[in-house]
Amino acid sequence: MKFDLQKLSIKDCHDLLVCAVLPRPIAFVSTIGANGVNNLAPFSYFTVLSSKPAVVGFGIGPKRDGGKKDTLANVEFTGDFVINVVTEELAKAMNLTSGEYPPQVDEFIEAGLTAIPGDRVKSSRVAESPIHLECKLIQILQFGEAPRVNRFVIGEVLQIHVQEGLLQGNIAKADRLKAIGRLGEDFYCSTQDIFERKRPEIQNKR
Repeated sequence: MKFDLQKLSIKDCHDLLVCAVLPRPIAFVSTIGANGVNNLAPFSYFTVLSSKPAVVGFGIGPKRDGGKKDTLANVEFTGDFVINVVTEELAKAMNLTSGEYPPQVDEFIEAGLTAIPGDRVKSSRVAESPIHLECKLIQILQFGEAPRVNRFVIGEVLQIHVQEGLLQGNIAKADRLKAIGRLGEDFYCSTQDIFERKRPEIQNKR
C-alpha cells in the first residue's frame, strides 16, 4: 500500500511516521522559564547531529491550540537546555511530564523528581537520570504553517554527566544503562534486548 502524505491529515501522517521510524531515543528535556519555574518534558524526535562539535537536536510540535510549548519558550529565553536520559525506572515519571501543564507548574515536582543545578547552563538537571547533556542553543529551525508550526531545536553539548557505574572506559554500556525508546502508539522498548554486529572490513578494490 502507498500513502501520499500530502493528502493525509496531520494525525494520519504522524501515526505513519512514528510507526515507521523506530525505536526513537527520548530526550527528557529540562529547562527554566522567565518566571523561574523549572520545566520538564519528553520528546522522541531526537538525534545526534555531530560528534565534534558535539551537536544534538530535538523536535517540538505546537500545543493543541497552536501556541508554543513551554520547553520552546524557555529555550528561547535562556538559550540553553539539558537532555536527561530516560531509563526503565524513570518511565512512569517521564510519562507524567508529557501532559500540557500551565507554565507555573514545575513538572519536576509533579513527577516526584529532583532538580539539581547545571554546571554550564541555567537549566536544571534530573538527579535521578544517569546521564545529562548540558546544551547551549545554536539554532531553531521551523517547519510548517500556523497553527501547525513545528520546530527543531539544535544545541551544542557543553558537558556530559555520566553515572560512574555505567562506564567502561569512556563508554556508557547500554546493558547497564537500561534506557528506553519510543515506539508507535503507546508502546516503548528497552536497550536490555540487544545484539551485536561488527562492521565489515572492506578491502579497497581496484
